[in-house]
Amino acid sequence: MTRKNSNSDKNVDVVLIGAGIMSATLGMLLKELQPDITIDIFERLDVAAAESSDAWNNAGTGHSAFCELNYTPQLTDGSVDTKKAISIAESFEVSKQFWSFLVKSKLVDAPETFIKAIPHMSFVWGDENVDFLKKRYAKLQESDLFKGMVYSEDAAQLADWMPLVMKDRKPTDKVAATRMEIGTDVNFGALTRMMFNKLQTKPDVKLYFHHDVKKLKQKNGLWEVKVKDENTGQKRVVKAKFVFIGAGGGSLPLLEKADIPEGKGFGGFPVSGQWLKCINPEIIEKHNAKVYGKASVGAPPMSVPHLDTRMIDGKKALLFGPYAGFSTRFLKHGSLLDLPLSIKINNIRPMISAGLDNLPLTKYLIDQVRQSPEDRMLALREYLPTAKMEDWELETAGQRVQVIKKDEEHGGILEFGTEVVTAADGSIAALLGASPGASTAVSIMITLMERCFTDQINTPEWQQKLKQMIPSYGEALNGNPQLTENIRTQTSHALGL
Repeated sequence: MTRKNSNSDKNVDVVLIGAGIMSATLGMLLKELQPDITIDIFERLDVAAAESSDAWNNAGTGHSAFCELNYTPQLTDGSVDTKKAISIAESFEVSKQFWSFLVKSKLVDAPETFIKAIPHMSFVWGDENVDFLKKRYAKLQESDLFKGMVYSEDAAQLADWMPLVMKDRKPTDKVAATRMEIGTDVNFGALTRMMFNKLQTKPDVKLYFHHDVKKLKQKNGLWEVKVKDENTGQKRVVKAKFVFIGAGGGSLPLLEKADIPEGKGFGGFPVSGQWLKCINPEIIEKHNAKVYGKASVGAPPMSVPHLDTRMIDGKKALLFGPYAGFSTRFLKHGSLLDLPLSIKINNIRPMISAGLDNLPLTKYLIDQVRQSPEDRMLALREYLPTAKMEDWELETAGQRVQVIKKDEEHGGILEFGTEVVTAADGSIAALLGASPGASTAVSIMITLMERCFTDQINTPEWQQKLKQMIPSYGEALNGNPQLTENIRTQTSHALGL
């Protein structure tokens, strides 16, 4: 079959690249704010949310900083820094407000299909770690967002909270835990697909699967996006006023193709992952919490070990991990050439510098790759002392690409988090990085709109609509206990929590 080029002169307002939670969120926000906006969405796979947004691929679901210890690092003077945890907790409340709006407006289906109430717990052992958790708890009590958190070192109390975790532990073991009753489990794959299903019913929104973006070029004030239909081999060009690159690990190569000055110097460090998935229904039923521990020295934040109750496809599941690994792929369905092809003249120095500064991480990943099934079971038994090999099987998780960026002092630094890169004229934006990602998608996309849709977002119409979708918009929840309580009451009711 001869493959043809079909140069369409189709113009749209917005092109979204990648059918994950970020594109779904931005698409839904823009369509609600400006109903006549025209949007084309391109996804290289045959289904939405098949990469990082998928429930089996996501390293953590319902990130609200209640239990993730890596968001509250201990400083050299022994104090605990809670700034990041407070910021993430606030962002998660913003997400819940937007999801509540979607539910009340019947833009997504019943909330129980994507969000469930589940306690969030941090669990540690040993004098040093117990001391850290106690300090963390005390510091977090200064924030209204962590009201309701409970701390305990009492073995009987902990056994009531998490019976399987405490079963067969020695009475002399020094252990402690915090518990946040208002934690949630979010199936971002289900939520993403529901948003795209609704978006496709709206006028002037088109979602194309099996379409790969090959080129991005700005010409005469518009972005020419060259896409290839992988089913037919046909190529065409779509012209857009604004482009969002929300392709997960695939965002960096596309940002490089866009060739904007703001995108220079960025690199990516891919980290793969695996889960132990429980296949014994009795064990799954006996555990009902997200229990997070402390990461190993040198481990990336996405590898914080946790014993995690989730709802996937309507069924309760229990995972432990993730176990980190290394692959040169930037996506689970990517190419082994992704990493080498991402190395350019403008980012080679930051990438080498970041690599040299993170040798413990490299060693950690090599050790993880070399783990035997017995090694994985030993790690699990720290959280579940009675765990048996026959009750668990290995499941492959998604790929994460951590951001490497230029740094004056070090040449290049490895960033753990998300980075929004926008052109000076606001015509294109890319989201790089990983955790906490999905849970804070709404806040990230509002920040993006403030940079790229400056004129529109400051109009009374957009401001009024944003306030309708996110009642706390423009106000901080932290430091405002009454507003926090009101918002949480409203969202819990709307989401059935």
